[in-house]
Amino acid sequence: MSIWDRALITGASSGIGREFARQLAAQGTRLVVVARREERLEELALELEPFIAVDVLVADLRHPDGVERVVERLGSGTEPVDLLINNAAIGGDQPFFDASMQHELDQIGVNVTALVALSHAAARRMTDAGHGTIINISSIAGNQPRRGAAVYGATKAFVTSFSQSLASDLEGTGVGCTLVIPGLTDTEFHRINGFTETSPRALFMHPADVAAKALDAAAAGRRVVIPGTVNKVLSALATPRPGPLRERATRKAVAFVKSLRRAPS
Repeated sequence: MSIWDRALITGASSGIGREFARQLAAQGTRLVVVARREERLEELALELEPFIAVDVLVADLRHPDGVERVVERLGSGTEPVDLLINNAAIGGDQPFFDASMQHELDQIGVNVTALVALSHAAARRMTDAGHGTIINISSIAGNQPRRGAAVYGATKAFVTSFSQSLASDLEGTGVGCTLVIPGLTDTEFHRINGFTETSPRALFMHPADVAAKALDAAAAGRRVVIPGTVNKVLSALATPRPGPLRERATRKAVAFVKSLRRAPS
């Protein structure tokens, strides 16, 4: 049985977001699923509605009107949300000077601006009610600057810092904020951004495992969770090092993972 009555999940049409929806539905939590691809959201709703009520909210968080649509839903007094999962993100795998400026700005819009706006709307509503939870999905990329991900890494560093400060601000309100810092995960996101499903499975977590660890941590009131032993080690190794050393180490690690695409399985 879930401790949450209704959850709103961004980026729910695939990957970790879809697994959050499946696991929460199995626990009895009603859902508001958000993404820009309506067909995928409808397929997800059709899968889950035999078990739980699912509201589909189509919104493109790259644009202010899409963000405002979700902010308005979070402020609803008739069907309040007591769990917000900020999972939507845009990545990149191209040197900054070669990338489209619009794509780089879209990363900031979705990964930072939308996350802050939705967190603010949810925190206001939840603190008024005296209970609720916000889960923000960051990445170990926030502590591991690398070539081809200048803006993405910076946005995730923001999410990491912001979420920990937000958790402190929420002390004593009955509302919690859990920061999730995953690494390589077997999702469409990582395949699009230069990684591949043909790489050794040991380097990737399954999105269902990431979602389960995140929900367990949030239910326990934990502020930070790094799913997976490999990710814990990578995060610990990266954090204390000076920036240039971290960048070189990360570049070598990423090059190694990508080279495995050509290795026989």
